[in-house]
Amino acid sequence: MKGFILMFMGTCHLFEAFGVTHSLKYFYTASSGVPNFPEFMVVGMVDGVQMVHYDSNSQRMVPEQDWMNKQTEAEYWERETGIAFDSQQVFKDDVNILKQRFNQSGGVHVLQYIYGCSWDDETEQRDGFGQLGYNGEDFLVYDMNTLTWKALKQQADVMRDKWNRDISRLVFWKTYFSQTCIECLKKQVVNGKSTLRTVPPSVSLLQKTPSSPVTCHATGFYPSGVMVFWQKDGQEQHEDVEHGEILHNDDGTFQKSTHLRVTPEEWKNNKYQCVVQVTGIKEDFIKVLTESEIQTNWGDPAPIIVPIIGGVVALLLVVVVVGVVIWKKKSKKGFVPASTNDTDSVYSGKDLLKT
Repeated sequence: MKGFILMFMGTCHLFEAFGVTHSLKYFYTASSGVPNFPEFMVVGMVDGVQMVHYDSNSQRMVPEQDWMNKQTEAEYWERETGIAFDSQQVFKDDVNILKQRFNQSGGVHVLQYIYGCSWDDETEQRDGFGQLGYNGEDFLVYDMNTLTWKALKQQADVMRDKWNRDISRLVFWKTYFSQTCIECLKKQVVNGKSTLRTVPPSVSLLQKTPSSPVTCHATGFYPSGVMVFWQKDGQEQHEDVEHGEILHNDDGTFQKSTHLRVTPEEWKNNKYQCVVQVTGIKEDFIKVLTESEIQTNWGDPAPIIVPIIGGVVALLLVVVVVGVVIWKKKSKKGFVPASTNDTDSVYSGKDLLKT
């Protein structure tokens, strides 16, 4: 129980907007054999906005938003740094244990722990999620229906059995997901309301020439968490689809484009539509591919240019790097994508993989 409580790091975070689903997520990433990348890092996020950060290079837990720094004392960050440092040592050992269980030696290996909760500020619906991934694949997941952990790889059976036999651990997670995390999230929604916001996207269908791909362009949305994908007859289309990067607009919002290579004969005989989902906004934004919806410059010597404004912001860089090892989730909730003294982090450090 002692090592189990140790993981409960005290970094509680936030968001506020109109009728949306708020989410609190933590990402713990340990790596081996990745050049020029910290061996361990922690990122805390609310609705896609980074709140805190720790990495093994700086060995400091630091706030990423002014309001986080204002509501805590210096001693708080010293304590959080100490807890993160302890978790760093645990994760390093865990990667070595997993390499042995998978009979691996050299090469690149990544262990990631993701957990958090979501809350609908209209319906009060709430949910929790906790999962581990190793080398880009699901390893262990918390089942909210049975309130137990499920192994998704044979090598996770030992840890699953150990965690599920520990009644105090199960009680802790039940309380955390149903109460502690939600209470923390609600508090931070209030604290950060002047900084955080939700802005819906503007969605357009663009095409340079009749033979060019049709581009679904979403812009002006906030936060940066977004999925832009094409559907054919109600099913997600993967062939002949190219996804662009998320880019930063000058006003602090974001943009993203996804391109579909399709002939007019194909989309006239089938129902193609672009679907845009933004983190925290329950509504899907849909554009059906029809001739009238396509904006084009056919006959105009000046080509249509999709604005590419600025570079990828620092937060997005962090998320992209972390995303390299996060297994892809299609759920709209993202990773569905952490001390009780107003704190919220919950990595159960010293006894994660050891038996």
